Amino acid sequence: MRSAITNAMSVDVEDYFQVSAFEKHIPRAKWNELSSRVDTNTNRILDIFSEYNIKATFFTLGWVAEKSPSLVKRIVAEGHELASHGYSHFRVIQQVEKEFREDIIRAKKLLEDLSGVSIKGYRAPSYSIGEKNIWALDVLCEEGHEYSSSIYPIKHDLYGMPNAPRFAHYYCNGKLLEIPISTLEILGKKIPCGGGGFFRLYPYAVSKWAIQHVNKVDNQPTVFYFHPWEIDPQQPRQSSANMKSKFRHYLNLDRMESRIIRLLQDFNWDRIDKVFLETHAYSNILSAAKQ
Repeated sequence: MRSAITNAMSVDVEDYFQVSAFEKHIPRAKWNELSSRVDTNTNRILDIFSEYNIKATFFTLGWVAEKSPSLVKRIVAEGHELASHGYSHFRVIQQVEKEFREDIIRAKKLLEDLSGVSIKGYRAPSYSIGEKNIWALDVLCEEGHEYSSSIYPIKHDLYGMPNAPRFAHYYCNGKLLEIPISTLEILGKKIPCGGGGFFRLYPYAVSKWAIQHVNKVDNQPTVFYFHPWEIDPQQPRQSSANMKSKFRHYLNLDRMESRIIRLLQDFNWDRIDKVFLETHAYSNILSAAKQ
């Protein structure tokens, strides 16, 4: 039996060669020379969402939007939320404030010009906002974003802010809502249960149980994410990457699409802005937290 809670489904729209794990092996100067698969893979995801009547949030890289404007138009035309993933997929930890500001302004304007809709949300590449650069949330607020989904409250070798709250909370004097990727708390430790490589690593039954636990025990919606390249087992392989990066990137790609479909069938899903900004019940929770 499904939980009555509606969860937030999201897609980080970037190509296989743009992931942070490969940034040392695939120079940005070669991006335009590589065979792009993000358009085909994202259209496949849109087909699946249409079949199961699911609306989601698409955090779209400005670089991709510029190359595939028809993709942006389809996302909006089919009732999904278009949000920003920045323009260049530089991790925020690699940028100074001026560079970050320029990147998010460029992406927001481009997405708004292509789509004709206002961009409310932002997600940092590789969840690269944490304790050392929390200033980035103030910049997002200053540049007109209403929410961020950029903090992963876990300990990880590449990202994470383990001391951050598990659930949505305010920054910027209550003007910006940070919506973390979901975790399960066991014996005081936060366990990832919000998608990506962890969803491909765990047996599906474990992920299903974890999401149910957050819904029924914590009484909170989960925030789930995945990438278009994760449903593409035929993507070109990067032989120069180290074993850890290859394991993380290629693990169970052939099972991902079927697992996503099971997830769509087992839980209620909607766009991030609908779940967190417009849902009356959740607005009451946030209002209480804000006071």
